[in-house]
Amino acid sequence: MPYRRRISGAVALPARAVPAFTLVELLTVIAIIGVLAALLFPVFLTARGKAREVSCLSNLRQLGMSISLYAQDNDGLYPFAVDPADRYTPEIWAGFREFQALIPHMSMIHEALQPYIKSKELFRCPADTGFDIEDFTGIPLDARPTSYTKFGTSYYYRTEIAERRAGEATFQNPAEVNVLFDGAGHWHGSLIPPAKRYNIIFADGHAKNHTRDDLDRLWSMPL
Repeated sequence: MPYRRRISGAVALPARAVPAFTLVELLTVIAIIGVLAALLFPVFLTARGKAREVSCLSNLRQLGMSISLYAQDNDGLYPFAVDPADRYTPEIWAGFREFQALIPHMSMIHEALQPYIKSKELFRCPADTGFDIEDFTGIPLDARPTSYTKFGTSYYYRTEIAERRAGEATFQNPAEVNVLFDGAGHWHGSLIPPAKRYNIIFADGHAKNHTRDDLDRLWSMPL
């Protein structure tokens, strides 16, 4: 008869051995977890990125309304202002010496619109992670840790509008005039496959996410 030890009237049964996982089983579980993580992580990033894109587009729509208010107070013309690329790398205007000379004395776009916005935070794109090289000129510009933190705006201006003294009163096709847009395409782009995308507010008030090719085409459109 098996040995039993009585403790306070209870019968103590012999302990049973708990079966342990084998190395193969542990490696199998780890591999399954790795596969699930690989499948779910891009989905998580996509959902998170989409939420940031929607928030960014909302900011731009409100900024578009503030520009319209500005135009109403200024004979239909848009802000005579510059963005960080103009202010800190004015050499991009080397072919327009007269305008280049005015840049140090001009307001920044986020400053010019202050009387028409509810919060400075409208100029902060939630996806803004800064950049080191300007997307459209290839010139180095330190916009770290974020463009908003460094300069007060994540959004950059089609400064040709200011140089031309243009606005609602002069635009030929407002639906194809890119007014404000993300400072860098990788904020809403992708690594695999590598792609750049930009949120843009147009002169007719609509905001949309576009590819780099789309934005290049818009840059070439006449005001």
